[in-house]
Amino acid sequence: MTASKRVFDLCLALVAALCLAVPFLVVAVLVRWTSPGPALYWSDRVGRYNRIFRMPKFRSMRIETPAVATHLLQQPESYLTPIGSFLRRSSLDELPQLWSILRGDMSFVGPRPALFNQDDLVAQRTAMGVDALVPGLTGWAQVNGRDELPIPQKVALDAQYLRRRSIGFDIQILALTFIKVIRRDNVRH
Repeated sequence: MTASKRVFDLCLALVAALCLAVPFLVVAVLVRWTSPGPALYWSDRVGRYNRIFRMPKFRSMRIETPAVATHLLQQPESYLTPIGSFLRRSSLDELPQLWSILRGDMSFVGPRPALFNQDDLVAQRTAMGVDALVPGLTGWAQVNGRDELPIPQKVALDAQYLRRRSIGFDIQILALTFIKVIRRDNVRH
């Protein structure tokens, strides 16, 4: 990660954390109030150079849900908490990842961090050199299909980002992400 990208991430994360402090607390209380268990779910994710790190999200699924990608669950909607679907559609479940950005485990823009057990995705990214990137809250694959993309297409888009990355491209991806989140494009559950 370049120094300018890290400064950009830190400044934006600090501003976002201050602006979103109240919504963060409201969502945390709602998660705890509507289902048993902690407000945050800490997921083992694959970071830069395939190093495992712990990524927080607001818990949108019941505590007994298996630790696999949602699309691999049979009837994933049956695992959602009462507000889980809303958290996912609105992307509010992603707010705690500001912590990972502040720590340097993530960036605002980069390939979405794979689950620790998504061996096929990790292997394909490594083969394309994408593992050298810091994973992101959003990315080029996210704005070009998000949950709907097959793994080879995700990896191809991640590789495109690797070749094209710049602060300007990151700003473009952030703007597209904002539009996609508002319109709730390509979001499952």
